[in-house]
Amino acid sequence: MFLVITYSRSARSSLRNVTRAHEETTVRQFGRAALLAGTAFGAFQACRLREKHGRDVQVERVEPFVPADVPADVRDAAEAYEDRDQPSVPYRQFSAGTDHPGPSALRERDL
Repeated sequence: MFLVITYSRSARSSLRNVTRAHEETTVRQFGRAALLAGTAFGAFQACRLREKHGRDVQVERVEPFVPADVPADVRDAAEAYEDRDQPSVPYRQFSAGTDHPGPSALRERDL
């Protein structure tokens, strides 16, 4: 998919026109940004907007989030944390003394 982000009023207007005219290519509209399908036509629309508005349009290629791609210990920690007895306990305290990775370990770890 392509994430198209606009930084000017005219670029936003053009993006809005593209998303309305090509609903089959628009995955999601967010006002100043939109997700376009990862097809050649989606890329064409993103390039067209970039060509028309230059630096007022940013385009990023994105991949959908697939939880199965996240390491099992991170998924298990998230599941256990959301199933905790006391909802007001911060993750730092929750993970202390358990096999779950601590917040600093999670911050330093790339996926």
